[in-house]
Amino acid sequence: MREWIGFIVRFIVSALVLFLVAAVLPGIKVAGFTGALIAAAIIAIIGYIVEKVMGDKISPQNRGLVGFITAAVVIYLAKFIIPGYLSVSIIGALLAAFVIGIVDAFVPTLIR
Repeated sequence: MREWIGFIVRFIVSALVLFLVAAVLPGIKVAGFTGALIAAAIIAIIGYIVEKVMGDKISPQNRGLVGFITAAVVIYLAKFIIPGYLSVSIIGALLAAFVIGIVDAFVPTLIR
């Protein structure tokens, strides 16, 4: 149950941050808030799978360089899965991963 709560929290935070990042930063565009929700769902699913396969080294709780790069790669790969909803450059993926990492640092640790 706790795992699902963390998944849902990351999904909502990612959708909001993606929507705001796309409005402010270059290199990333989403097709409205619906596009941000769809992109966040894909990113959350890919991120969940990667965490299960790779282990704790890339989880949000371990915000090291590996976690940051993994988040950027996941965001970049999502553009190939949902090309009509998300357009992102490598720089855009890095910027989005950075901002999501900063926002994630403020989400209470008990629900991550």
